[in-house]
Amino acid sequence: MTAGANPLFVLVAGEASGDLLGANLITELRVRFPTAHFAGIGGPQMAATGMEIWHPAEKLSVMGLVEVLPHLPQLLAIRHDVVKRTRNLRPTAFIGIDAPDFNLGLERKLKRAGIRTAHYVSPSVWAWKEKRAAKIGRSADRVLCLFPMEPPIYARYGVDARFVGHPLAAAFAMEPDRAAARHTLDVPADVPVLALLPGSRLGEIRRLGRDFLDAAALLKQQIPQLYIVAPMANAACRAAFEALQREPELTSGLRVIDGNAHAAMTAADAVLLASGTATLEAMLAKRPMVVAYRLAPLTYRIVTRLGLLRTNVYSLPNILAEKTLVPELMQAACTPEAIAAALLPYLRDPRTHAMPAEMLATFQRLHRELLGDPDRSAAAAIADLLASRSAH
Repeated sequence: MTAGANPLFVLVAGEASGDLLGANLITELRVRFPTAHFAGIGGPQMAATGMEIWHPAEKLSVMGLVEVLPHLPQLLAIRHDVVKRTRNLRPTAFIGIDAPDFNLGLERKLKRAGIRTAHYVSPSVWAWKEKRAAKIGRSADRVLCLFPMEPPIYARYGVDARFVGHPLAAAFAMEPDRAAARHTLDVPADVPVLALLPGSRLGEIRRLGRDFLDAAALLKQQIPQLYIVAPMANAACRAAFEALQREPELTSGLRVIDGNAHAAMTAADAVLLASGTATLEAMLAKRPMVVAYRLAPLTYRIVTRLGLLRTNVYSLPNILAEKTLVPELMQAACTPEAIAAALLPYLRDPRTHAMPAEMLATFQRLHRELLGDPDRSAAAAIADLLASRSAH
């Protein structure tokens, strides 16, 4: 076996999405390396595979240039600990899963120490400065990409990158069953439904939640029968969101639920959501959406003044389609009035104002392009990396 008799893989994942990717990857790597041991940073799903957890993944769940500052000493201490342990253990490979702000610097130190490194889930090189791809290549021996347009960008900078497929593509049917989703969530079958998703982080809830609720209240005034379902990522997000509610006329038509975001989107006639992976989920659910987002003011000023963004579109459906399919209301444009106006046509009479045929056809095409077997393909790409390095 090219990886040795008892290979060791060190993995670092942040947030629930990385924990799931990591758990599935470990499962597939065990098929190829039955005697392997796994250790590092992960969540409950990675722990359930038998991985040795050095630090919980939730410690890395911080984003933003300004928001991360209070957590910086702890994050640096964790990274120092992981570098020290990994250098001492000399694992077969180190695999950073997403969390680029934490993992790329970690990978760079380990690669310099002669440890093979892979980064699973490419940072958004298509949104930020493209030359960042070269910097990522100095950290990772191989980048595992979820989107097909990413490897060609890396290739321009001589970086080894592989498209493995997007795990969410297999989680949605090509023709989602709205009636079944409503039945699952006990949502009325004959009323217009808005799915409201203000983000999966507390900072997003605090920045966007009030505007989302005010927009929903404006829609409720014009569509009294409107039913609003708001899936929350966790208990902390739910508590923060519920603390923002103040409209008595809205309360009767608003239902906050735990999780079930996929079902909520599928059940809806339209989706209001923060920018991010949720926009891809809404696309895969084949639902019209309005994307609204606001960064912390200082973070936004830093990003714009330094010219860090290389795109004027932000949501994944628009980026993948290379054209504007869904409305994006960012920063100052993110107001309750603008949000409500953009959503109103889809909710006033869903049967009359169905999703435009071009939008639906594009969503279906993009869904097909994203399909693959990411868990198996990612494990195969890592096994191939180990075999190719052993041959040199």
